[in-house]
Amino acid sequence: MTVAVEDLEDKDLDELIANGSLDAVKQESVDPETMIQYYRHLFPWRLLFQWLNHGPVPQKDFTNREFAFTLPNDAYLRYLSFQSWEELKKEAIGMCPSRFEIGPVYSMNPRDRKTLRKASFHPLQKELVFDIDMTDYDDVRTCCSKTNICEKCWSFITVAVQIIDVALREDFGFNHILWVYSGRRGIHAWICDETARSMDDRSRKMIAGYLQVVAGNPQGGVRILNNLKRPLHPHLSRSLDILKAVFAKVVLEDQDPWVSQEGLESLLKLLPSEPLASALRKKWEVDPGRASIKKWSDIDAAIASGNFDLSPNVIAHAKQDIVLTYLYPRLDVEVSKHLNHLLKSPFCVHPGTGRVCVPIDIDGMNSFNPLHVPTVHTLLNQLDQQSATQSNIVQDPPSAPSSVEDSNAASSTASVSTDLDPYTAYFRSFSNNLFKSTTHNKRKADPLDF
Repeated sequence: MTVAVEDLEDKDLDELIANGSLDAVKQESVDPETMIQYYRHLFPWRLLFQWLNHGPVPQKDFTNREFAFTLPNDAYLRYLSFQSWEELKKEAIGMCPSRFEIGPVYSMNPRDRKTLRKASFHPLQKELVFDIDMTDYDDVRTCCSKTNICEKCWSFITVAVQIIDVALREDFGFNHILWVYSGRRGIHAWICDETARSMDDRSRKMIAGYLQVVAGNPQGGVRILNNLKRPLHPHLSRSLDILKAVFAKVVLEDQDPWVSQEGLESLLKLLPSEPLASALRKKWEVDPGRASIKKWSDIDAAIASGNFDLSPNVIAHAKQDIVLTYLYPRLDVEVSKHLNHLLKSPFCVHPGTGRVCVPIDIDGMNSFNPLHVPTVHTLLNQLDQQSATQSNIVQDPPSAPSSVEDSNAASSTASVSTDLDPYTAYFRSFSNNLFKSTTHNKRKADPLDF
């Protein structure tokens, strides 16, 4: 149940803030008028167009692209398409979607699908996408649960991004990977390389399967590993090197997952020997509050005692499996498998938190804090505060703009002075690099280009 801030006792509110769970409270509603102002003055429509269009002049990469609007009354409109960013902006202001999603580029204009033969209307290309959601870590995180997040558990996402980003670049050769905060408790990856955009469902499933190591446990509790074999694949060996360096801090210290009886039993089930598990259970029953980081060392101490007939490799592999089980990225692979899957657009506003779905520079991922992402209310307040001295930037001019482009130019200027600026600057740089790469590849493919 959603609770308003004003309905909480001060001590309860302080507790929520202290443990990073303030997301459980409805802090501010995002009403339609707020969204209209955001779409009119702050949303970077031109940059979104440049990112999807791969060129300065509208082409089918944009005009045949599917958009889907979620309206304030929860109506969901699919197969929308637009001939320009100006048209998309105008439609968003007029219809005021609470969010909108981006789908594939189709063989024909999506708006005309009902008049076309079924065989002639099919998806041609779309970015390969991945979705990592914090709720998939609820069996191993202790600081928060469900939709709540804090800096401690966000570290799971930070590590996941590092693992997936390295794999996509080094193992598959992708270069243009856009990471976008989901607005509350997760993150999305858009792989924008031409080879990724043109992949069929079979290729997408293969890559998703390659990256999916941790799978759901039908019996509940901690996840189980997905057909893990030795020797480990180079991707897993590389991932383990990254994970082992942060496992003690992210899992053992920040989460202390084995201090509870339930957590302790989950660990013992992952050990390779029942006698070893029984001995450790007895030891820890005497000291029930023993910290997880000490319990991790107790495993090695028990093996060193020589009381168990286990080879060094067996226990080493078991500890590797535990690290992977608790910390390896947990992907919603169904999002990645299909060409026609839609995903929320960058720079949408999350209706529950008011936070903007900002793109994140991979080089700054370690310092990214989702709780510090600007909200739509903060951004509009910043514009209001500037209106007294810079009214020509924020406010509409006395007469109507000569074109929609003029209006967007004014709003773009206004956004420079808000907390959204570093995110739009990064998005501009990313889109420019993608455009240069696409243009270069087209020139190489054209035998008549000198």
